[in-house]
Amino acid sequence: MTNKQTLVLAKMFTLLFAPHYFPLLCLLVLMGFSYMRIFPLNYKILVLVIVYLFTIGLPLLLIALYRKLSGITHRQMSQREMRTMPYVISIVCYLMCYHILTSLIVPHFVVSVVVASLFVQMACALVNCRYKISTHSAAAGAVNGALIAFSLIFNFNPIWWLSFTLITAGCVGSSRLILRRHTLAEVNLGLFLGFIIGLFSILLF
Repeated sequence: MTNKQTLVLAKMFTLLFAPHYFPLLCLLVLMGFSYMRIFPLNYKILVLVIVYLFTIGLPLLLIALYRKLSGITHRQMSQREMRTMPYVISIVCYLMCYHILTSLIVPHFVVSVVVASLFVQMACALVNCRYKISTHSAAAGAVNGALIAFSLIFNFNPIWWLSFTLITAGCVGSSRLILRRHTLAEVNLGLFLGFIIGLFSILLF
């Protein structure tokens, strides 16, 4: 594989497994392994649409608008000092999602996914005040932690899904290194922090 192909692949993983996709991915897994399988299709679509809008669509739109208005380039966004506002935007959107889901009285574990995602965003924002951290890796770590937590709650064997999410986390972390957006320490810190938050926020919330 040439260097150009490696860079293209790294960019693809960065785009496909952006941090905002964590809640939606977890819910898709839950809809296949929990009692949520028996829910009406239109109800599941409604939940997925709400989660998509407030954890992916709206945050990405507002962050892109912020970048355009402030004249910040994509490369500048990788600087620690420039990442505060995107974190704030994401946190506000996640809080809105949490409020809407609780008002609709959705199953508790659905809300816990959004709460775990919110905690990951807040933790990364706090760490970012002093030290740069990979939010991509934090989200990938949170997926693995949440998967283990839900396997304990719903008593299913997560080995196949966990194999996929672990490989994906490795690819995401490697992509951030290849693109030189983060150091190995920043990637490892993100993975560890995300895993711990994803595991315990689901188990304890």
